[in-house]
Amino acid sequence: MPSLYKSEIGKKEIISLYDSKLEELQIAYDSTFIDTSFGKTHVLVVGDKSKPPLMLIHGSNGCAPIALETYPNLTQKYQVFAVDVLAQPNKSAETRLSMKDNTYGEWINEILTFFKLEEVTLVGFSFGGLIILKTLLANENRVKEVFLAAPAFIVNGNPLKALFKIFIPMKRYMKNQKSKFLQKFLNELFSEKDTFALAYLAKVFVYFEMDFTPVPVIKTAEAKKITTPITLVAAGQDLMFPGEKMLKRAKKIFPTLKGSVLLENSKHVQDRKGNNLIEHMILE
Repeated sequence: MPSLYKSEIGKKEIISLYDSKLEELQIAYDSTFIDTSFGKTHVLVVGDKSKPPLMLIHGSNGCAPIALETYPNLTQKYQVFAVDVLAQPNKSAETRLSMKDNTYGEWINEILTFFKLEEVTLVGFSFGGLIILKTLLANENRVKEVFLAAPAFIVNGNPLKALFKIFIPMKRYMKNQKSKFLQKFLNELFSEKDTFALAYLAKVFVYFEMDFTPVPVIKTAEAKKITTPITLVAAGQDLMFPGEKMLKRAKKIFPTLKGSVLLENSKHVQDRKGNNLIEHMILE
């Protein structure tokens, strides 16, 4: 298989940013590589192993250190397993799985099996939410409950709005690397400025082959089979996965929806206040 990285130099620059972010967090961690059926997977393990397990799954074009930074206090209650998602700009294998079946869920279950995790809490943002729902569809026996922040796979936004406000600026930046197009992209998706996202995505958009496959939505019949408690946080100003539309559908299709919150002024990526609220809900 050809690499998803367009050059070895680009890959080194992206991984260097990954390592810099991890070092900046100033946390003790174990770095573990797991051989799964779908490719070698990198997991950062943080916290006391005597505490209940929690698995963090980041969004598209992300990495485990970003997820750890987003919810920095989870180790007060949990041992945290932050996964580098396959085929994303991080340290896991470049194997791109299908969103049409449950292979992402099978992959996560293999990780749970490797670490011998039971009664695990799953926390995911955006594409990480899709992966968590796929995990429940594949096998939810090891999962205690899940928390989803602006997740993919429940509803999609207006494709024309996404095209003009998100994807065209992204493509224009990829073509000419003019920062105004990257800034426009970030302004549509991020609730507050993020200097690391600016630096990281500036490299990812140029040096990494991203997946532009349309994101599917979960079928009602599938959702109704889920027995795991779900807490859902939606973003009111989310162009990708509109919050009000998401909550309306979620309340209809998920029989185990334990709680739901609409962050009315939040764009797709929450600000620190929004992330603190989500973290507080997980720690309650």
